[in-house]
Amino acid sequence: MTEFPEGGRAGRDDGLGSGWHSPVPPDHPAAALLSAEAVRTRCAVVTDFVASGESELFTWHPDRVHAIADYVAATIRRRYPTLQVPYHSRWRHFESGGPGQATINRWQILCERAGMSGPEHREERARIGIDLVIPSVLLDAGAGPDWRYRDAASDMMLTRSEGLGVASFDLFARGGFSAGQGDPLRSDADRLCRIDASTIASAFQVAQHNPLVGLEGRAGLLRRLGEVMQDTPAVFGSPARLGNLYDYLASHAREGRIEASFVLRTLLVALGPVWPGRLQIQGISLGDCWRHPAAPEGMVPFHKLTQWLTYSLLEPLEDAGLTVTGLDALTGLPEYRNGGLLYDFELMVPRDATFASRAHAVDEPEIVEWRALTVTGLDLIADGVRQALGLSEADFPLARVLEGGTWAAGRRVAAQRRPPGGPPPFAIQSDGTVF
Repeated sequence: MTEFPEGGRAGRDDGLGSGWHSPVPPDHPAAALLSAEAVRTRCAVVTDFVASGESELFTWHPDRVHAIADYVAATIRRRYPTLQVPYHSRWRHFESGGPGQATINRWQILCERAGMSGPEHREERARIGIDLVIPSVLLDAGAGPDWRYRDAASDMMLTRSEGLGVASFDLFARGGFSAGQGDPLRSDADRLCRIDASTIASAFQVAQHNPLVGLEGRAGLLRRLGEVMQDTPAVFGSPARLGNLYDYLASHAREGRIEASFVLRTLLVALGPVWPGRLQIQGISLGDCWRHPAAPEGMVPFHKLTQWLTYSLLEPLEDAGLTVTGLDALTGLPEYRNGGLLYDFELMVPRDATFASRAHAVDEPEIVEWRALTVTGLDLIADGVRQALGLSEADFPLARVLEGGTWAAGRRVAAQRRPPGGPPPFAIQSDGTVF
């Protein structure tokens, strides 16, 4: 086992040797798939395949891009009249105030109560933020239409991503991921390894009348997270704590700057072994990567949750003084709201008229193709939105287009077309680890 600096801080190891559960050297055949560039380029290949008319599953209608961009721009102006749009990240869900309610800065309240709000605590505050946001993102898969969470502090009833966010926040604040008595605000491998379905069910108020989709999958994912952390001391230290990721990233920053692509690659290599039963190349799990006949080697990656996690790390890293550069190297997230928006506006149209009436598995060619078209479509929409708003890519990166933005517009159009509640346009069977 690799030795690390005093205090269990993560050491400098670039994934080429010891200290990693599954190191992925640059020349490993899996390495080419573990990047946002691979997501974007392979999705573009699938899109070209559909646009050429070769697909038996979807048709592609780029003439719809302008209308979608206008709808998204109007949504942004409604939600953020000054165009001061935050990043698309898990932190927005922690602020949920319920329908018609002002946002609640639960994070600020938590830090003040813990005496961690001053500038002298910014590095430890970043570790705590990472401790919070990683398990929360892993618990963010679709909740299902019938689940609700009552926020005791405000007596609000929250659903879907907002409910999952606040429920996981409350569990973290109570020390649900901590292995240390009297030190609740941390996520330790020793504790995560012992998480079971009943722990999640109790914390998330699950009952017969309040079912949560993928309960066992969520608990299993957290247990596997704990196991992988213990086997990855290069990033998470020893004893393993999620917050030690901050020290690993800070040690690789140059003059306080770090590339978003480096953050994503770190997460893909460090957390890749967490994902269950997925495609592998020579022993390396490819995570959110699926088969499609038009893609190179027949595989197209999306890395949706890992990119969502990367977006969600921006705020704690920046709070600690790091500048994350190259944000638009990341892609849009191919999930219900973004992909539903483009589907509802008929950017992609299924050839099978019964497509929306059937439930689909995540690995079906139809779903893989829809997700690939979504990634490409979001780049096109982002360009149109910036033109409509008169903003540059530097001033309005994709992370803000998504938040302002396509995700909110997807929810808005769903509510207009499928009241009440605005469910997605079609159903995907989820085990709680993808959507």
